[in-house]
Amino acid sequence: MRAVAGTKAGRVIFRPTAHRLDQVVSKLTGGRHSFAGIAAGLPTVILTTTGAKSGKPRTVALLGIPHPDGVAVVAANYGSLRHPGWYHNLKANPAAQVTIEGDNWDAVARLATPRERADIWAKGVELYPGLAKERAWAGDRQIEAFILKRELGS
Repeated sequence: MRAVAGTKAGRVIFRPTAHRLDQVVSKLTGGRHSFAGIAAGLPTVILTTTGAKSGKPRTVALLGIPHPDGVAVVAANYGSLRHPGWYHNLKANPAAQVTIEGDNWDAVARLATPRERADIWAKGVELYPGLAKERAWAGDRQIEAFILKRELGS
């Protein structure tokens, strides 16, 4: 799956379908797993944000990159020329819910500094080399990273 997802064909297949498969698997496993996590063996974060325009909860599964403050995620969006919806949601409202292997917690998101982003990106490419292709596909768009810091008491 990792090899296929990192190709143009994989991008065409998974970009419109992966989030739906993630939702089904997450629901069936009580939020413990996602399609991407099972099929590709990648560390996965199930992130719930508040819609920037709608105000409704929006849930997506993302590559989870370990970070000392919690977990980091990158807004690669399969190499799209635009940022993903969850990026805009976190910019508008940094409060989020995180699920990692069934562990649920509240988080506050912040954009990574340029230095943090470079470190997060390097760790992300180690976990999933297809990110390097997504970087190239994104053209001039700066792929941002967020750090999701666990709220105390959650």
